[in-house]
Amino acid sequence: MQMSLALMNRRRFLPLFVTQFLGAMNDNLFKTAMVLFVIYNIYNDPKQEEMFSAVASAVFILPFFLLSAVAGQLADAYDKARLVRIVKTCEIGIMVIGGAGLLIGNIPLMMIALFSMGVHSTFFGPIKYAILPQHLATDEVLGGTGLVEAGTYIAILAGTILAGFINHHVAAAGVIIIAVIGWFAGREVPSAPPVGSDHRIDWNIFRASYRLISATMHVRHLFLAIVSISFFWMIGAVLFVQFPPLVKNVLQADKSVASLFLAIFSIGIAIGSVWINRLLKNEVSARFAPVCVLFMGAFVLGFHFIAKFWTRGPEGSLYNIVEFAHLPGAPVLLTCLLAIAVSGGMFVVPLYAFLTTTVAKSETARTVGANNFVNAGCMVVGSVLAVALSALGVSATDQFIMTAAMCVVSAWLAWMLHKACPAGDCFPTN
Repeated sequence: MQMSLALMNRRRFLPLFVTQFLGAMNDNLFKTAMVLFVIYNIYNDPKQEEMFSAVASAVFILPFFLLSAVAGQLADAYDKARLVRIVKTCEIGIMVIGGAGLLIGNIPLMMIALFSMGVHSTFFGPIKYAILPQHLATDEVLGGTGLVEAGTYIAILAGTILAGFINHHVAAAGVIIIAVIGWFAGREVPSAPPVGSDHRIDWNIFRASYRLISATMHVRHLFLAIVSISFFWMIGAVLFVQFPPLVKNVLQADKSVASLFLAIFSIGIAIGSVWINRLLKNEVSARFAPVCVLFMGAFVLGFHFIAKFWTRGPEGSLYNIVEFAHLPGAPVLLTCLLAIAVSGGMFVVPLYAFLTTTVAKSETARTVGANNFVNAGCMVVGSVLAVALSALGVSATDQFIMTAAMCVVSAWLAWMLHKACPAGDCFPTN
């Protein structure tokens, strides 16, 4: 762990870390501020609120599904540091639009900005993971990946907390300021030129997506890693869709408690991301992944039962964060939530390290792009499934049973991955 933290003193890592940290923080400050503003100030119907939360998630995810193939090709074909600067310049313009939407309370304008931030993240994702094997030594990649994941979720925490405790006018100014700071950080990322010579780009998004998936998913260990990660994000999509409506309508708490839930989830993922590197001692391995995701499923069931039998307060009142913390079941519920996130972080980080270390460096970004494409599809399916179940009358609490079942499938896939790559057999020799 000390060796991983030492990377924070290196220019080959720190500017990238700060850039992605600010980008993730801005994504979540804007998205959470928008969702909480609409749910607590515009809608007053549980089904409408669940529908809006799911639609917002789907709008943000859709660009990953449409553009991940092109994003992966570009990241392999051009200097990744140059692409970082272009992407961060675009973020400033996007946040000006999003800030205007928050200021005037215009939902279509906010949705346009949310979709555009999804595009921004689609193009930045392959860059941030593919640049690590170029700038870091082989025994630093897992630690660097863990720090990036931990930083991402700490950034989500920061953005989520801010969104819950500031009004939408302050959030509008904040997203623009953070975008500008991120632009300055991105200018310090060291050059990462393309590796290899065959970098023809197919701009047809449908054909490019098909070719990318065909070229990646036939490799057994990549298929298993990508599908395992995708199941994790499908689980995450269902959880994130349900948190704000569940907090308001089941736990009868205000938006500060909704932010607390998202914040605890982010803290847990960050803890798990760093902890798994310590357990694995910088070795890229999936051996702990199955048991980690089974623990995650067990804690999801625990969360379900606590929420299912929650004692409701007076009708029409909402607890603030201090009042909620003093309720009898709150400590156990929050502990379950933290445990879900810690075990989730321990599950997913080694799988990302597999994607960036078990392929040639000239193919890393495209592999991450393929992963993002499949992740996005699964997250959209998860969001749609949550909406469909809500429409059929399945409560937010009961949907956690489905989430626990997904964890069992993820454990089986992770075990298959571990068996497919014993003793580093999947790692390239070049």
